[in-house]
Amino acid sequence: MNKPFDAIVIGAGAMGSAAAYYLSARGERVLLLEQFELDHRMGSSYGYSRIIRYTYHDLEYVELMKDTLPLWLALEEELGETLYFKTGGIDFGPRIDERMQATIKSVAKGAISHELISGEVARERFPQFQFPDDFIVLYQPDSGFIAASQALRGHIKLARRLGAVVKARSPVEDIRIGSDNVEVAAAGVNYSAGRLIVTAGSWAKTLLGKTGLDLPLTILRCQLNFMAPDDLRPFTAERCPVWIAHVSGQYPESVYGIPSHDGSGFKIAFHGGPAVARHADIDYSADASNLEALRPFMRAHIPGIAAAPARERRICLYTATPDEHFIVDAHPEHAHVAIGAGFSGHGFKFSTMIGKMLADIALDGGTPHNDRLFKISRFPS
Repeated sequence: MNKPFDAIVIGAGAMGSAAAYYLSARGERVLLLEQFELDHRMGSSYGYSRIIRYTYHDLEYVELMKDTLPLWLALEEELGETLYFKTGGIDFGPRIDERMQATIKSVAKGAISHELISGEVARERFPQFQFPDDFIVLYQPDSGFIAASQALRGHIKLARRLGAVVKARSPVEDIRIGSDNVEVAAAGVNYSAGRLIVTAGSWAKTLLGKTGLDLPLTILRCQLNFMAPDDLRPFTAERCPVWIAHVSGQYPESVYGIPSHDGSGFKIAFHGGPAVARHADIDYSADASNLEALRPFMRAHIPGIAAAPARERRICLYTATPDEHFIVDAHPEHAHVAIGAGFSGHGFKFSTMIGKMLADIALDGGTPHNDRLFKISRFPS
């Protein structure tokens, strides 16, 4: 059975749900396909929260956030829900850390309000944390978190309200691209459309291979830990900032966290994890070793949770590019196919903007937002 649409979006995660919304808002007849249940736990988008921040070592992301935050606020108004929780945020690390210094320079160059605080002063201001005297702390008041699953479901809710058709449990079996159309076979049904957007997360590499495109995408298996100390009050969103520790020279990766929200527990995780060749090889069971590897960091910098049990531990997938910059671009051989991939563990905060950019690319051939870092042409062909 053939079902004509203006645009098909493959993957109903953070980026795909947003793309479906922005396409629908422009009057397009949209089909959104998801291989699992909506808001599933097998990929990258599910969960209580994701950090939103201006504090980036690349100025392009600072500038992109200036465009992104108003979209989140507009989405909240459209939904009548709160998605953005403003807690303030701290980046901290040794004064000599290159990433720390680059972040400070980008925030200053982008004219973003911030404070630089010594370790001694920061210990008084943020008593949940311990900072050595040789650390510097960057405080940015607009940082916070996005309610992740709620935002994903919100984009889908609005897209459906505007007429989008959403099909869960519809894994894509084949993609055929014509000169001005696409055909997608999913769960035994053939669909056609004038345009295609692929936002398939860690499945993007395999799916895009069906279109003759081989992107350098690597799946990383990452673990999220939600701590439950006896006294959780100091670690809640009302009292604690989101945070990023630039300490990768001392630990396997940099470390980040988000305060407890709606009973989630205090989130702490390494930014990254081991590479996985195939989805069939992914073990979604949490590792005790991952949490134990974080204990020395907790004892040194967040002693109030150092001995606490985890309320929950969960696996989350990153899909990483070699340079950790996103892919948001048209297919190099098919202008009516747009691709959002490789968000490398730091894309969710931009997801509503990425959805808009992908809709722009699919419908207009380009976007007015700065996508210089996100071009496929940066990779060797």
